[in-house]
Amino acid sequence: MKRCLLIAAAVSLLSIATSQAGLLEDVTKGLGLQEQSSSLDDATIAKGLKEALAVGTERAVTAVSKPDGFFGNQLIKILMPEKIQNVANLLGKMGFQSQVDEFVLSMNTAAEKAAPKAASYFADAIREMTIADARKILQGGNTAATEYLRQKTGTKIQNSFKPAVTKSLNEVGATRSYNQLMETYATVPFAPRESLDLDTYVTGKAVDGLFLMLGVEEKKIRTDPAARATELLKNVFGSTPR
Repeated sequence: MKRCLLIAAAVSLLSIATSQAGLLEDVTKGLGLQEQSSSLDDATIAKGLKEALAVGTERAVTAVSKPDGFFGNQLIKILMPEKIQNVANLLGKMGFQSQVDEFVLSMNTAAEKAAPKAASYFADAIREMTIADARKILQGGNTAATEYLRQKTGTKIQNSFKPAVTKSLNEVGATRSYNQLMETYATVPFAPRESLDLDTYVTGKAVDGLFLMLGVEEKKIRTDPAARATELLKNVFGSTPR
């Protein structure tokens, strides 16, 4: 009799444990704690991340390189440098607003012309991505890949952009416009002297704008199924809880 009772108790405990295990699995699935992406092999994840970065970087570079890519986008439009905003305000009141506007437009145009130089640096960083990098990025936030690329390429792109921006500023007349504005301002009695490293300012804004748009594209791929242009992207990102 005792033996029968012990067997019955053991069966009952096993049944409860199995039931609880099923309940726990249901709860973790409901909370999104079980990543379906774990069913994907590392090679597939790495390939998917590289494809996502290739798509995202191409879209971002294309977006900022087109005419008015910076000037027409309020997220990244390069504004009058704060350091000489007082100069611009004063000259605008003196009847030189059109020249101020021309200068702002020329800064943005210079940034657009420099942007394509980033493509090769992005391509190198994508090729060098490891499987460990891919796993970390996949499980990261909506701009984890953008942050990875900025860490890997930011300094190189900054250094590459500067001579390109300098050249573009000259070609589109931004440097000339800036010098003319400052010369006009210098004729104003008792106006405080101001100066600006124009090349550094526009380069910094161009790089910031590029990575901002890359982040926008990455977030689309992660959160918007319509932005996943291939089956691989659908498989990798469609299985990741957000």
